[in-house]
Amino acid sequence: MNSAIEQAERVPVLHDVTAQRFAEHILPAHRPVILRGLVEHWPAVTAGRGGPEAMAAYLGRFDGGTPIGLLAGASAIGGRFFYSDDLRGFNFERASVTLPVLLGGLLQEATASAPSALYAGAASAPDQFPGWVAENPLPLATPDAVPRIWIGNSSRVSAHYDGSSNIAAVVAGTRRFILFPPEQAENLYVGPFDFTVAGQPTSMVDLDAPDLARYPRFARAMEAMQMADLAPGDALFVPSFWWHEVRATGPLNVLVNYWWAESGRTPPFAALVHAMLAVRDLPAPERAAMRAWFDHYVFGHAGDAAAHLPDHARGILGAPSVARTQAIKAFLQRTLAVE
Repeated sequence: MNSAIEQAERVPVLHDVTAQRFAEHILPAHRPVILRGLVEHWPAVTAGRGGPEAMAAYLGRFDGGTPIGLLAGASAIGGRFFYSDDLRGFNFERASVTLPVLLGGLLQEATASAPSALYAGAASAPDQFPGWVAENPLPLATPDAVPRIWIGNSSRVSAHYDGSSNIAAVVAGTRRFILFPPEQAENLYVGPFDFTVAGQPTSMVDLDAPDLARYPRFARAMEAMQMADLAPGDALFVPSFWWHEVRATGPLNVLVNYWWAESGRTPPFAALVHAMLAVRDLPAPERAAMRAWFDHYVFGHAGDAAAHLPDHARGILGAPSVARTQAIKAFLQRTLAVE
């Protein structure tokens, strides 16, 4: 393992966090925080402390009969679900399995000398584990977030970002999060946008053995790296756009996460991709001109860019509202149709 990980700055730990403290102080700070013991009262956490069989039996109570997406890799991948060496495929296979098949496979692999890597994730608790939410409620407000359950054995999910805020609560096994601030994206050597392991672009750097000859800027990312170790009952707040690698240990580990966007916003990633199409390849003077527009209308702090216009004439430059969102989407559809 890369010793720099062990030497990384530790994410701050807070105890007895209330919903009010979370909303008024932790969320606005936009920094990762460990919420120690946040869900230790969950019956699911109690079940997990009884071992893999007890955890499997507890999960089985909530089987909704809907198949769950599964990533499965040979023991040789060491739990690191990633691309194939030539970047034309992946080092794992995808499948859909029922919960009993998944749990049976994990219990079987638990006794293997070289277990295969199994990782099933993002299963909607309300839809695929009916009754789970009522029995294991999160004591914080996460507007419109769908609790999602992740089940597997030892695994590594490469550093990626989420466009929404996230609370990740550990039920069984342990989780280690290795985090990087959003501004480190250029030093993480991000992989393909449209051919991804699990939806979001990921860093191409192996954090356990970073190849600094190939990825020299990663040395700067390591200086900003943070690390959080979570036990059953702990949770981690990961702010939107913070990069994080997630490592799970245990023959049958379980995590529940909650993604939500504070403002119900349109995913900003789509705007980035559109800008790559429309702006990135312009001649330098035109890119500079568009940078000025972006600074004024998107990133500017000089006040309302449309303050000189009467309200009725502001159109898509108006204040945020449902009507403005609909107008912007209609405007974009018209402009994209021309392209």
